Amino acid sequence: IAGVAKSEVQARHRFQAELEFVQCLANPYYLNFLAQRGFLKERPFINYLKYLLYWKEPEYSKFLKYPHCLHMLELLQYEHFRKEQVNAQCAKFIDEQQLLHWQHYSRKRTRLQQALAEQQQAQQPPQPHGNAAAK
Repeated sequence: IAGVAKSEVQARHRFQAELEFVQCLANPYYLNFLAQRGFLKERPFINYLKYLLYWKEPEYSKFLKYPHCLHMLELLQYEHFRKEQVNAQCAKFIDEQQLLHWQHYSRKRTRLQQALAEQQQAQQPPQPHGNAAAK
């Protein structure tokens, strides 16, 4: 029983460590840091990034606070993207694009929800007036 409990604790720690690492990938300056230290050129690290793609599955992605990390994880599968991360200007550009996305995200979402509500309302037939139903 002690072995089972120990393996459950180890699995929980691994889950937490991988969750934290995957979420760090949403930070373009962290990617720049990894690239400048050569991690993004090392085959074992590249294989680890491929292994981490399981976080895209709904049963795991529901734990993520920073959804951009999944997009970055996907992009990190490509050698060209990994090579570009050495450039600090690339990190700055990605950071600015993320900021712009979040600044406009809520406005876009509100507009889409309003348009959908209006569309649904237009498709509903008018309800009979209370007096008309009584006659």
